[in-house]
Parts: sequence; structure tokens; C-alpha cells
Amino acid sequence: MSPFDAAMVAVEPISQPQHVAGVLILSPPEDADPGYVDELYHSAVTEPGPIDPRLRRYAHRGLDTGGIWVWHDDDDLDISKHFQRRTLSHDRGGDEFWRLVSEIYAERLDPYRPMWMMYLIDGLDDGRFALVTKVHHAVMDGVAGFHFITDALSADPTRRSMPQLFGDQQAQPTAQKTSAHSKRLTNPFTVLRSLVNASTTGAELVEKVVTGELSDVVARMTTDTTMPVVGAPYTRFNARAGDERAIAAGSWLKNRIHAIQEKAGVTGNDVIVATIGGVLRAWLLGHGELPDRSLTSLCPITVRSRDDRGQGNMFGAWLCPLGTDLEDPAKRLDLVHRSMSEGKQRVADRGSAASLLLLVPTQVTTVLSPRLPIPKIRTGYNVPITKVPGPPTDMYWNGAHVDEIYPVAMIYDGLALTVTVCSYADRISLTYLAGQDVVPDIAELIRLTEASLAELEAAVGSSDG
Repeated sequence: MSPFDAAMVAVEPISQPQHVAGVLILSPPEDADPGYVDELYHSAVTEPGPIDPRLRRYAHRGLDTGGIWVWHDDDDLDISKHFQRRTLSHDRGGDEFWRLVSEIYAERLDPYRPMWMMYLIDGLDDGRFALVTKVHHAVMDGVAGFHFITDALSADPTRRSMPQLFGDQQAQPTAQKTSAHSKRLTNPFTVLRSLVNASTTGAELVEKVVTGELSDVVARMTTDTTMPVVGAPYTRFNARAGDERAIAAGSWLKNRIHAIQEKAGVTGNDVIVATIGGVLRAWLLGHGELPDRSLTSLCPITVRSRDDRGQGNMFGAWLCPLGTDLEDPAKRLDLVHRSMSEGKQRVADRGSAASLLLLVPTQVTTVLSPRLPIPKIRTGYNVPITKVPGPPTDMYWNGAHVDEIYPVAMIYDGLALTVTVCSYADRISLTYLAGQDVVPDIAELIRLTEASLAELEAAVGSSDG
């Protein structure tokens, strides 16, 4: 087991749950009989087929390993303990569904078994059902886990007898894979992991960090787009996360994002980040907690390096002001666009390792702040925004159409709210995850997302809505 994975297993008993999740909402095929969902569950439990090797592993340490965490394989895995069924009452979905997902997500995985669970939830509106998967971060990180789920799907609506989502897909035809260079940064371990994997010499790294810090100092004095290491206002989102979770999610047509993008001359990512800024502004204003200073988001950035020659992407990150202090949504979008444009250039100039290393003080400050007995005035950043590209076309599983896909990240003390953005077919989904005590009315964020997007459409004169 790698040191990072071992650390995540070791700290979980005294920390927050270290798992990620994915939610698929599906519609049965038109020719499905009334027992379609019953058959899916029965076949999964009684005839699971070959199971993905990563899901057979469990963490172990003892005298036989010298106290070191290692992976052991469970050769007699009981699927019924890992694949369970839940049913919503009275054919209801919406808030009730996400409350159930929140409860499922909050439960810790059993450390003495392979650390994953899958749930089939039926009783959603229009006869739909859901598959919810959660996997410990030591087994798969968020993006790998998301690919693990989507790679089990098919673009063929007529295909049947497909492997289970937890099955070994290696010998099976796979769905069209999503990009391997997804954008993610909700987990503080990700920065350290990325630094270790970054290829650069020590001298180059020191030079880039020093020059990068100097350029940031100058920029902070001359622009409104470069955020200081500890420049974000302290909000309830930077408090303790607590033990319970609250999740809300929704999806919107991509053409609405694209219309704003074209009208304003910005990127689709700028539109999404500015929309989230509008959501947080409205929510905090409604609770009488809107700071005078703009909230800051940690946003992943992927750009090609100048010597890349098309062989991959370079992953970095940037502190982006969300413009929550600006009433005008057009000005908010302009601020986000200018900041993200600057961030892309800085990451390209400095390289991945230097860009991430410059953010370590911000990460440390944000995570440690709620545990320190000091006045809470400033923090590193307020909310991470993760982007995960999903399949570009409609997907199916055993004939059931995948209507919506929602990845769910992690939260920590100091990072008690996170937003995950996912593109799938012709839609963009947003998943909000928070501590239950931090955002008890989290469903309100979905309504505010629609309102914020509509405000941007009106501000730029977009006609697609």
C-alpha cells in the first residue's frame, strides 16, 4: 500500500470518512417487465460474476506485516454485504432521494472488509431507479472511481447480460472512456500526491516557486484576480464538518452554458464558476452571513505545457475569487474570467509542481484553522470546485438509460462544503456536499443554482433558457 493510501486508512478513525461516491439515476428500458429491478438486484447478489480485483482487497496490518499497512485479498467475498437495496416510499424522488443518499454517504465503510458499498434504490418517480456506489479513497481516488463506474456502461441500448458495475470489466467490451486528465482537487492529499508525481528538478522547482511567489505578491497589489494565501473570509463553510452529511444535486442543459459563453466571450468553466459564486452569495445573503470580502474557490486547471507536443495535460490549481461581493452577475462573470485566464497562464509558466507547492500553505491553513484556538477571521479558501468529465454520449446499463450522473467528493473540517461539476451527454450536473449542520437546507442550493444561471442569462442577453 502506498504511503498516501496508508495514511488515509490510518487517519479515518479519528478524522472524516475517506470515501468518494457516484450516483447513477436510470430509467428502465421501454420493454421492461414489472420485475425488471427485482431481477437486477437478484442477479447481482446471486450471480455476481467476476469481481474487480480492487474491490476484493482489504486493508490489514499486524505483527505479520511489521505494523505496515498492506492489501490482502478476500477470496470469499460476500456480495450481499456490499450490494444492498433501498426503496423510497410512495413513488417519491427529489429531496427524499437525496436525503437517503446523504444518510448512506455518511456511514463509514467497514475497515475489516473490502472498503466499498453499492446500493440499488428504487421507488423514484416515473419508475426510475438509482445505483449509488461509494469506495474508499485508498482503493480508488475520485476520478478513478468515477471512471470505474462509467467504464461499466455501454452506448448500446440493446445490450443485455452486462457485467455488474462492481464486476471485472477487463475482458469485457468497455464504454467510451472519459478523459484520463480530469480536473480534481477536493482532497488535500491530492496536492501532496501530485507534487510527488511531478517531474522536475529540485533547482528548477525552487526557482519557479520563488519567482512565482514574487509575481503573486506584485499581482496582489495591482489586480483583483490574484488571491493571497490567507485572503478568503472565514465562513461557516470553513468550520467543522460534523458527522452527518447533506447532499443535493441537479443538472442543466449544456446549451444554456454555451449560450452565455458565446455571448460573454468567456469559457464554459467561467460560466459554471460564476454561477456557483451567485449561489453562495444568495445563500449567505439569505442567512445574513455574506462577508464584505469575496469568497475564494480552489479550482483545478489543466493546460498543455509549451514542450508537451500533445502528449498529455498539465495539472495545476488556482485560487479564484467568486465575486460574492458583487451584486451584478455580469461583473461577477468578468472577474471569474479574468482570474481563471490569469491562472491558466501562471500554471503554464510555472509548471504543475511549482503551482501546487505554492498552494500548500493555503491548504494547510484551511484544514487546520477550525482546530486552532484562534479568532476565525481569514482562511485559505472557502469551497473547492471539482470538475469531472463524463461520457459525451447517452449511456446504458442492461438496457436502462442513464438519465443523470453525479460524482460525490469528500469534505473535511475546514472544507465543509464542496461542489462537483460533471458533464454528461447534453447536460451539466452540480453536486453539493456539505456537513448537515453546516448547510441544513442544502436543497435550497439547487433552486439558487437555477436562479443564478437565469440571472447570468439575463445579464448577458442569452436567449437559450
